[in-house]
Amino acid sequence: MPDILLIQPPVRDFYLTEKRTLPYGLACIASELIENGFSVGILDGLAVDKSRVIAPPPEMDYLKAFYGRPDVSPFGLFHAFRHFGYSFEHIGKAARDSGAFLVGISSLFTAYSDEALAAARAVRAFHPGCRIVMGGHHPTALPEAVMAEDAVDFVIRGEGEAAMALLAGALRDGRAVSEVPGIVFRTPDGTLAINPPAELDDLDGHPLPAHHLIRHAFYRRNKKGSAVVLTSRGCPMRCTYCAVGGGTVRYRVRSGERILQEIDILVTEYGARFIDFEDENLSLDRRGFLRILHEIARRFHGLDLELRAMNGLFAPSLDETVICAMKAAGFRALNLSLGTTDPGQLRRFRRPDVRKATEAAIRTARKHGLEVVCYVIAGAPGQAAMGSLEDLLYLARQGVLAGLSVYYPAPGSADYAMLEKNGMLPERFSLMRSAALPISHETTRLESATLLRLARITGFIQALARRGQPLPPPALLGESHIAPDADRFAVGARLIAAFRHDGRVRGMTPRGEIYEHHVSMALTRPFRDALKSIFGDTD
Repeated sequence: MPDILLIQPPVRDFYLTEKRTLPYGLACIASELIENGFSVGILDGLAVDKSRVIAPPPEMDYLKAFYGRPDVSPFGLFHAFRHFGYSFEHIGKAARDSGAFLVGISSLFTAYSDEALAAARAVRAFHPGCRIVMGGHHPTALPEAVMAEDAVDFVIRGEGEAAMALLAGALRDGRAVSEVPGIVFRTPDGTLAINPPAELDDLDGHPLPAHHLIRHAFYRRNKKGSAVVLTSRGCPMRCTYCAVGGGTVRYRVRSGERILQEIDILVTEYGARFIDFEDENLSLDRRGFLRILHEIARRFHGLDLELRAMNGLFAPSLDETVICAMKAAGFRALNLSLGTTDPGQLRRFRRPDVRKATEAAIRTARKHGLEVVCYVIAGAPGQAAMGSLEDLLYLARQGVLAGLSVYYPAPGSADYAMLEKNGMLPERFSLMRSAALPISHETTRLESATLLRLARITGFIQALARRGQPLPPPALLGESHIAPDADRFAVGARLIAAFRHDGRVRGMTPRGEIYEHHVSMALTRPFRDALKSIFGDTD
């Protein structure tokens, strides 16, 4: 029975990207606790093949206009809202059965903060004698909102490794918790004592994550072991939409020796063959990055490692030398962070224009056989939908996949403070996610949903090209039903032909019924007209 139980709560959403839910942060905290003499368990509420359809919360009723009918065509977005992971009752009973005197609950994303608080209430109901502490980005940015929940005893703001060990020691020994870095607690008069976020001075001065506590059998990709690694923390950039940059979290880089030591453990002891570097800006330290890449290629030659940087790469930090080293180490794709191509929006985002560097990286990647995905943002405050449409067309001309994300407010960011000041924040934390189309400003929700579907269309057209199939010519779709077991590519091609005919985006239900999606024709028609010049025509 562990002294301390660390919990990753279940999630409620339209989708879940399992390979990005590995509880790396909890493993980091666990290793520090173990080094300080505590026994630790991790209860990963997501490491189970369980999900069930539930009703979306009432505040999401407006999404029925966009996701109300299922769509199994290549242009489908979301439909069913699900509870992913264990039930809250299971979480509470597991905490009780653990006997832990201290339970830590992770609350990384504001959109899922309700689930974290529900987990805390379940733990309190089934294990009333324990103390409950919550950490992660959401409690760091909004500690008062978290401490409004009676089931939560403490919040640790910032980086929790050292702070959690100090809190556990204070509780075990009956000492005051006021000196714990980043601690938030209730004072005798009922007010909150809120300390500044904790920060680790020396990333190398702490033990490697307790990977043995992670359920590696669940986190597999293509039947191979997968893992997450962080080589740095923070980001020196000052993007207005991000809560990590601009000095909020100081940029620090781990030594190459420690990074390689961790990768060696993951590969040799846990069979990892897919490793995602979740850094905010992986390649900024060019010399250190190249050294790691060369060592990975040398040490693990022949193991067919696949490496990714799914948070996005800064194109100006990538030249041919770096890209070649990335391929030799195991990268098969570049995930590039473009943001937007619109100069005015770049100024609002406080982001540089990286088009030239992006185009150079695309050419180099293509030369060396690497795929490319470029991330763009749509629906931000003050961002016009036509500018986002131009982003999609720009990426289509470059021949790369568009990873379009609908903007959502991140507590702690400059944008969040601006939206709060102007009364523009969504009414509930649960709406602060891309799938909720949370901001309806210069870009309306209808336009954001339309842009998402147009991104699907460009991706499908590129998939057709990879299969050697031309862009289907415009054609009237006469039927209202297609055989449900029809080839998905064939269905998509017919829907593309109809889109080219009238600019309407259609979907198909699991029963083969064809229907029109609710979209902005002011966006679909110019997009349709641009397809001829980008992809050629077969009229």
